[in-house]
Amino acid sequence: MTYLVADALPTEPAGARFRKLLEQPGILQMPGAYNGLSALQAREAGFQALYLSGAAMSASMGLPDLGIITVDEVCFFVRQIARAAQLPILVDGDTGFGEALNVMHMVRVFEDAGAGAVQIEDQLLPKKCGHLNDKKLAPPEEMAAKIAAAARARRHLVIVARTDAVERAGLDGAIARAKLYVEAGADAIFPEALTDRVAFEAFRAEVTVPLLANMTEFGRTPFMTAQEFEALGYKMVIWPVSALRMAAKAHETLYAALRTDGGAHNLVDRMQTRAELYATIGYHDYEALDSSIVQSVVPGKTGN
Repeated sequence: MTYLVADALPTEPAGARFRKLLEQPGILQMPGAYNGLSALQAREAGFQALYLSGAAMSASMGLPDLGIITVDEVCFFVRQIARAAQLPILVDGDTGFGEALNVMHMVRVFEDAGAGAVQIEDQLLPKKCGHLNDKKLAPPEEMAAKIAAAARARRHLVIVARTDAVERAGLDGAIARAKLYVEAGADAIFPEALTDRVAFEAFRAEVTVPLLANMTEFGRTPFMTAQEFEALGYKMVIWPVSALRMAAKAHETLYAALRTDGGAHNLVDRMQTRAELYATIGYHDYEALDSSIVQSVVPGKTGN
């Protein structure tokens, strides 16, 4: 069944579906998906929600993750992933693309594009990956105002407030910010770049709303499994850039082989086959739909 058939589409908005997943027992596991194909593959693997990373979007466009991309460019990614997989998506909204009114606009266009949740962080532009040094923090009251604006604008979108304050304000300062953001209307908190289990436990002990853990590679957080985060009391876990990193390394291997070997013949066994690709994107479902429409309108005609 394809997204072109109305009966195949979800009847509830993405935000409502995201909230239901949060209400289920266990931890909500969200791998990063940065285009429609990766979203379909994540769904096929059994995931019920996805994460759309600003770093992955930026890198796929050949840009650094410094808050350069626009809200309309992000919506392009949201639309294709939501259309392809029909799963609720937590979208990285960076710093909200401006101040209060800009945040409200972001919330509305993200909802229209098919997002289920949005993450807003308390950095100043140019923002950085949360696992890098020397990030500039917004005053907590200004970030709280953005969260309040997002909550006022949303119809169903889940609001996730991210704090990057551990590096500069310490654990206690980050927890204090998180509590302020909850008071402002955040549905969940994303404490970024925590460095050990003690910090994760401290956040869980002090903050009552659902918490999100970021299991990014090559960062400050030690490797932990979804089950370990769940045992620490966390409700969500993301792997934001893992899929892009795997794909990018495969690209390097392919392009090097094309230059050195004069072709991809030595890598065929590492490729997704044509049949596997067609199965993933539902190629034959679209063909069958096209034929069924033509046959119903022009009896005796078998297709285009």
